[in-house]
Amino acid sequence: MMTLKDQLNADLKEAMKGGDRVRIDTLRMLRSAVKYGEIEAGAEFDDQGILGVVAKQAKQRRDAISEFEKAGRTDLVEKETAELKILEGYLPAQLSEAEIRDRVRAIIQKLNVTDAKGTGLVMKQAMAELKGQADGKVVNQIVRELLS
Repeated sequence: MMTLKDQLNADLKEAMKGGDRVRIDTLRMLRSAVKYGEIEAGAEFDDQGILGVVAKQAKQRRDAISEFEKAGRTDLVEKETAELKILEGYLPAQLSEAEIRDRVRAIIQKLNVTDAKGTGLVMKQAMAELKGQADGKVVNQIVRELLS
């Protein structure tokens, strides 16, 4: 079975053969971020570790897109959006808001949390369970809404 790291390398070779500049640059950046993370952790990442890096890179793109939109830099918005699309190809399918809401409700019930004091506890559990499948901002918004 092909690991995520093998997949990244194969996709990079494919992009180089096709001369797809954006894809080449994005995959090189991603491989570099994975390598840096492995050096920092002092161990080689498995697929879960790599997914964590991909999710972090995707979040950086989303944040950059919103900043560039505020600044009216459409050229940079397009570049970041193209990179984000490539990164999202490696992430598990994102859950819908309704699915996140259902999962968070189940966590609240399981942890027996009744008020906003338990937000931290619920968030910790939710982010562990929904890693890579949901944006933290959306999860946080739903948790606060359900606990208020």
